[in-house]
Amino acid sequence: MARSGLQMLEIKNLSAGYTEVAVLKDVSVEVDAGQFVSIVGPNGAGKSTLFKTISGTVDAMGGSIRFDGEDLLKVEPSRRAHHGIAHVPEGRQVFPSLSVLENLEMGAITKAGAARWKENLEQIYNWFPVLKERASQPAGTLSGGEQQMVAIGRGLASAPKLLMLDEPSMGLAPTIADFIFDKLMEIRRDAGLTILLVEQRVAEALQFADHGYVLETGRVVLEGNNETLQADDRVRQAYLGM
Repeated sequence: MARSGLQMLEIKNLSAGYTEVAVLKDVSVEVDAGQFVSIVGPNGAGKSTLFKTISGTVDAMGGSIRFDGEDLLKVEPSRRAHHGIAHVPEGRQVFPSLSVLENLEMGAITKAGAARWKENLEQIYNWFPVLKERASQPAGTLSGGEQQMVAIGRGLASAPKLLMLDEPSMGLAPTIADFIFDKLMEIRRDAGLTILLVEQRVAEALQFADHGYVLETGRVVLEGNNETLQADDRVRQAYLGM
């Protein structure tokens, strides 16, 4: 997909981390409306820290984040979901004692999510029929793949403009991970949703992406469209096993 020019997320020269130690150093990332953008790289590269800084659970030390033209760093972390950002965290983090339906309802706390709750729930059930079958079942009793569907559904229930997914394939069998990736493409196609993905399964992450960034030791070392990155010798050797 060509860059639409309708920029949704613009991160410029971002540095962020924990206490005084910068994990991210001078990171710049752009996501256009409707794009699927992947951020790949090894463990410890700062991928999850980037998402946490966008969500506001990690403080920025420098640089800027603009979302829909607004200075996101001036928005309280608790309000960022209300501006249209849904963060599906690493490790799923469902509420185990709550039912599947109650978990999904937890996502609909935003004004947009509450207003569109019934139609959103129906659409979530269309994408993930097993969640409708298990609606009254405690989420903690589901398989890992089903819990990931709950986590994604909970994010979608907020009626987001941007869906951020942190390692959605983690801990899943390859066939289940493939299913999750296929569903993400279906959701993107059906809903026109903008997706920002952090993922260690580099081949799949780049295959589905319009644009990608390679993050190493807190810095962007490569960026480009999926074909450019998949053809890059450094990516092929370091991440694709070629």
